[in-house]
Amino acid sequence: MIRSKSGGFTLIELVVVITILGILAAFAVPKFIALDSQARIATINGLAGSVKSAAALARGMSMATGNTVSVPMEGATVTLSNSYPDVAGIALAVNTSASDFTYAAGATGVWTKVGAPGACTVTYTPATVAAGVVTPPVVTTSTGGC
Repeated sequence: MIRSKSGGFTLIELVVVITILGILAAFAVPKFIALDSQARIATINGLAGSVKSAAALARGMSMATGNTVSVPMEGATVTLSNSYPDVAGIALAVNTSASDFTYAAGATGVWTKVGAPGACTVTYTPATVAAGVVTPPVVTTSTGGC
C-alpha cells in the first residue's frame, strides 16, 4: 500500500505563525504611527530655518541697497523694521503654501501646520531697538502638539 501525504499545515503550526505575526505587529505598528509626528516636526524645523534665512537675506539686501524701509524679494516688496522684515514682510519673504501652513499676524507672526493635532507652530518676533542697539528677530518653534 502506498501512503499519500497530504500537503497542509497543522492547527498548531498556524497558531504559532499567527502568534509570531502578532508579536511583530505589536512592535512595528507604534513605529509607523510615530512617523507622521516626526514628519510634522521636521517640517516645522525646516520652516523655522526658512524664516531665519529669509530674515537674514532681507537684512543683507537692506544693507546692500541702503534701503531700510523695504526690499524686493521674489517679486514681492518686503517691508522692513529696523532693517529686518516686519510681521507682514516676513510672510512675503517666506511665501509658504496655504495648504501646508496658515499664517496669523499680530505682534508676532505665527505659522501653524495644517492638519496637526495640536500646537505645531513657528513664531517670528520682529527685531527690536533698545538704546540704539538692534536686537535681531527671534524665531521659535512649538512642536509639542505635532
